[in-house]
Amino acid sequence: MSEATLRARPLALIEDDLVDYEKAMDRMTELVEARQRDDRPDTLWLLSHPQVFTTGKRTLPEHLPDPSRGIPVVSTGRGGQLTYHGPGQLVGYLIVKLRPDEGVVDYVREVELRIVDALGALGLPAERRDTPPGSELLTGVWTRDTGRKIVSIGMRASRGVTSHGFALNVDGDLSPWGYAVACGMPDVQMTSLANELGQAPAAEHVRQVVAAAFGA
Repeated sequence: MSEATLRARPLALIEDDLVDYEKAMDRMTELVEARQRDDRPDTLWLLSHPQVFTTGKRTLPEHLPDPSRGIPVVSTGRGGQLTYHGPGQLVGYLIVKLRPDEGVVDYVREVELRIVDALGALGLPAERRDTPPGSELLTGVWTRDTGRKIVSIGMRASRGVTSHGFALNVDGDLSPWGYAVACGMPDVQMTSLANELGQAPAAEHVRQVVAAAFGA
């Protein structure tokens, strides 16, 4: 799949500011169940969270942060590894009914390509990466020029409907990423729009560009 072959998939848009992670999970469950019943359309929910580490199904105990850091750790049912959420980060949850000819891995690749397109529109060349055989999954989006990771992605599908989504670092504090092993990759360098561009675009503009990339 390339950007040129992305099929139209318009999404309804929900926007919130700072939402407690566990409260967001409760609402996401409601949205997923409604989509499974066809009671609502495919949806992109844009929001941010207070500081929290979340773990995926394959997160190793030695990758967790030291509890003395004081940032809560929440276990999730999504794919992917440990990630961090905090203010200054744009989180997008995707509640989408998969087409008969695609699985969740196919949709994750589409998400990567749409975010690459959004970052390009924001002035930052970016890329997705294929995972070499036997390596840790390279799910997410990297900056093309500096090779740093700027977007984390972790999703799952239940009864044909996706949940969870992506986290784009805009202008928040990057130091918590160093408190644990992010994405299961000890050597990964996390970055943000502010770090790469010198100054991040306005948060509302970032939201608008990301929403447009998803047809939301």
